[in-house]
Amino acid sequence: MSGFFDVPSDLQHSYAGLVAWHLEEALIPVAVGLVLALLVGQLCVRYSWVYPPVLWGTTIFYAIPSLAIFVILIDYTGQSQITVMIPLTLYSLVVLVPAIVDGVRAVPEETQAAATAMGFGPWRRYLRVELPIAVPAIFAGLRGATVASISLVSVGALIGNQGALGNLLADAMFYHRPMLAVSSVVTTAVLAIAADLLLLLLRNVLTPWLPRGRATAPETSADARSALESAR
Repeated sequence: MSGFFDVPSDLQHSYAGLVAWHLEEALIPVAVGLVLALLVGQLCVRYSWVYPPVLWGTTIFYAIPSLAIFVILIDYTGQSQITVMIPLTLYSLVVLVPAIVDGVRAVPEETQAAATAMGFGPWRRYLRVELPIAVPAIFAGLRGATVASISLVSVGALIGNQGALGNLLADAMFYHRPMLAVSSVVTTAVLAIAADLLLLLLRNVLTPWLPRGRATAPETSADARSALESAR
């Protein structure tokens, strides 16, 4: 493992600094994407005609190579972290919006009717009843978006060394040090696995009413009633 933690001085970061930088560039876009997806998801649930164009738009955007997006953004945001994080935020919507919409749509109609009868308006019902019940489905999307974001950060190395751990891949070729590439790949994989496990743990904490073996939104009225009782 000699050289695994030895980062070239031209990166102006220690190994720990690169890890922190990588997580910053990966997790901030997912957090912003989640907030946007929650807002867009509510619109898609309330107005079903909105969902198809939103889904098509995000899917088409996801099909555009990230390098092409970087080239377009550089004229406006320069060779900065923002240039890397904007595409990652938009990419996360491709996963998060369908997860939220599908999770909320899976909430039993009788549960929504009960929440309405209790005086919950559309937004209060969405935040206090529908989203909590849809947490398993939402976290499935969140886990996928987080892992993908951690992996895609490395592409930022193509624009002004903004790829955090991905910069080690470029330096591995420049300095003929294969261990730098190993360090980049292994560390990125470990971060992705650790983030996925932490999100899985958080999902279990947030859904004490859900059997641990279930990975999607509750399908039974008993589960929905349990979540509704917790929202009262």
